[in-house]
Amino acid sequence: MSAPAADIVIPTCGRPQLRELLRALAAGSEQPPGRILVVDDRKRTSGPLPRPPRKLRERVEVIRGPARGPAAARNAGWRASGADWIAFLDDDVIPHPDWAARLARDIQDLGPEVAASQGRVRVPLPENRPPTDWERNVSGLEGAAWITANIAYRRAVLEEVGGFDERFPRAYREDADLGLRVTRRGYRIVRGERIVDHPVRPAGPLASVRLQAGNADDALMWALHGSGWRERAGAPKGRRKMHLLTTALGFLGIAGALANRRKLGLLGAAGWLAATAEFAARRIAPGPRTLPEVMAVLLSSALIPPAAALWWLWGLARLPALLGDAGRAPLPNGGPPRAVLFDRDGTLIVDVPYNGDPARVIPMPGAREALERLRSAGVRLGVVTNQSGIGRRLLSREQVAAVNRRVEELLGPFEAWAVCPHAPEDRCACRKPAPAMILQATEDLGVEPGRCAVVGDIGSDVEAARAAGARAVLVPTGRTRPEEVRAAPEVAPDLRSAVELLLNGSAR
Repeated sequence: MSAPAADIVIPTCGRPQLRELLRALAAGSEQPPGRILVVDDRKRTSGPLPRPPRKLRERVEVIRGPARGPAAARNAGWRASGADWIAFLDDDVIPHPDWAARLARDIQDLGPEVAASQGRVRVPLPENRPPTDWERNVSGLEGAAWITANIAYRRAVLEEVGGFDERFPRAYREDADLGLRVTRRGYRIVRGERIVDHPVRPAGPLASVRLQAGNADDALMWALHGSGWRERAGAPKGRRKMHLLTTALGFLGIAGALANRRKLGLLGAAGWLAATAEFAARRIAPGPRTLPEVMAVLLSSALIPPAAALWWLWGLARLPALLGDAGRAPLPNGGPPRAVLFDRDGTLIVDVPYNGDPARVIPMPGAREALERLRSAGVRLGVVTNQSGIGRRLLSREQVAAVNRRVEELLGPFEAWAVCPHAPEDRCACRKPAPAMILQATEDLGVEPGRCAVVGDIGSDVEAARAAGARAVLVPTGRTRPEEVRAAPEVAPDLRSAVELLLNGSAR
């Protein structure tokens, strides 16, 4: 029995460790089972990503990410894959030489009740001294449940639950949220045998303070999964109550001093000092007790409680806005869109395969009226279209441009056009269901993807929209498969209904 097909998704923000990861995959005892989808999630590309080793160049594909955090980047990666399984790796891990072989064995005979296989993460620590506080912090990844640094999910399950929740902007709780949603549906997540190393990167004395931003995500976890989410997700209990108390005592001391209430100020200051000293002593005790390490821990121990408390309160304050979103972040339905992007063939005009003749352009029923309705509402319009006939040498770019001009003569002007000229076998980053054309068009229009909608007639249009973070509406035709209709977040019977749905309606 052959192993199920699996692609690897690696989101990256351009860290240099990506080169080591790709080299490790190339040097493995077996080659990775499928494609390696590297999601370039940098907001501004300062240059090309590391070139993959020669052995992997036919397998590595770079996809432009939406630059909204690791959850959105992973969604863009798995939605660009058609494999049965998606193996996620972080861009700063080093797979062991037998990682690919063990991945194949880990997922080989898993039944349909298993949603994911969790690989192991090993954090190498120094052998000649005790680990520093930061090194101990990173070593906690070894016991983290459902960590996306080394996990493989069944693609059908990701589709069922909508993938990662993009309301989690950091690489912190998005994996636990997904695991809780998956297991709540009755699926299991099992342990695999493949291993990656997660080296400890150098960090400054305030690295632990910066990590406290994750407390805002904890507030969202509490709202979504209840007060017992930590136990169900296998997350450490933490010190939030102590951090809140320490911060309150500190503010009490400051308030007493400012109000010239000496006893109150001394009480608050003494309580803050005692709580901070206890916290620092707990972190210093394991060593190493070198002067730089002790000074760094003392400084961060004073700053962590107020940072944790303020981020937690900020997370609570943002809950009404986050929980008011219609669905998870890949499906933003918050009011009418500022822009709508249309697929061309089968959506705006009758699909004539590889048409290079403007005389054969026939608008779909109601297309002109639907577009005018959007224009009159001040909505900006664009077209995103796959034109593989160019890559297959069945059409010229000039012929496609002539057909596009005829579309505008019949249907009115569009402010943005994005055309993919590649054949499917070219494995480009722009062909739908990849999100690059949608991201390009929204950039040309000056509209955030989350304030844009995409209307198309097949599943790849929907997947491209969701990968870019745009709203998606499917208008089925004779070539739309039933499973594509079932998977679509919103469906309209025709273009006019789709437009009314976008302007006035709600999701199916």
